[in-house]
Amino acid sequence: MTPARAAELVGRFGGVPLLVVGDVMLDRFIVGRVTRISPEAPVPIVRFESEHVRLGGAANVAHNLAALGGRVSLVGIVGDDPAAAAIRDRLAAARIDAAGLVVDRTRRTTEKARIVTERNQQVARIDYEDDADASGAVERAIVDRAASLARGAKALVVSDYLKGAITRSVVEALLSSARRASGSPAPVVVDPKIPHLDCYAGAALVTPNHHEAEAATHTRIRTDDDAREAARAFRARAQCDAVLITRGEHGMWLADADGDRSIPATAREVSDVTGAGDTVVATLALALAAGATTTEAAILANHAAGIVVGRFGPATVTPPELLAAL
Repeated sequence: MTPARAAELVGRFGGVPLLVVGDVMLDRFIVGRVTRISPEAPVPIVRFESEHVRLGGAANVAHNLAALGGRVSLVGIVGDDPAAAAIRDRLAAARIDAAGLVVDRTRRTTEKARIVTERNQQVARIDYEDDADASGAVERAIVDRAASLARGAKALVVSDYLKGAITRSVVEALLSSARRASGSPAPVVVDPKIPHLDCYAGAALVTPNHHEAEAATHTRIRTDDDAREAARAFRARAQCDAVLITRGEHGMWLADADGDRSIPATAREVSDVTGAGDTVVATLALALAAGATTTEAAILANHAAGIVVGRFGPATVTPPELLAAL
């Protein structure tokens, strides 16, 4: 892809309407210094230095889209608790429409608290969550809000972390909404979890990571040939138009109707891979909505991921940063 073509596509990002549906989370980082081991147990003692709170999961996908210039609506589940209030505050600061958030007072908001050293080494993680699938009135509310907000969206993103917001009924409603969109159907891009693989049939693009692709296809991916076969098998099983396997330092592998191709990694320095998959799926969706081919969208997403893995915690990319990387 030429610099001129990249600039043309990124220049179209501003104001594109998109919808993200998925598992909304809050990521909390407790940062400290480790200088000794506890005399009470063989565990490090972390001396507190700072604390950071970031949007996570589907909320991080929405944050990435907003940072790239998209006009974003978000649908998901939160509880009635301080974590939900923190998420709403940060969504408002990022100018993300949170009207689609469904409050379920019977569950807590998903929150991941990570204890890390000043060198970004993770010591432990505490998950606060109730991950039962949404049902009854809560599931119906998610379906209704997703269907309503999907009407004007140019691309739809499913951010599935197996925390309850994504069910078969929710995905079917999104796919149906995409097909009913005026003009050409809005692409549905899925960041998947393998237990829900059969729900994604009809999606434009599914983005398993290396381990998810291995689990879904019962293969080991060690070479490009392995990646090619796994991508083809995954695409056939998921019944989707295209598959993009993210392979860390080995880049990505894309399989669609036009064939198979490798996309080399671009990261120069890896600090923290937290949230990199969110950046990938966000960039893919926005690029497709802006008129990119699947290959062009994958190249843009690859460069965006190369930027965020050099940063601490879930991070975002701006259009100037993306163009500079290209």
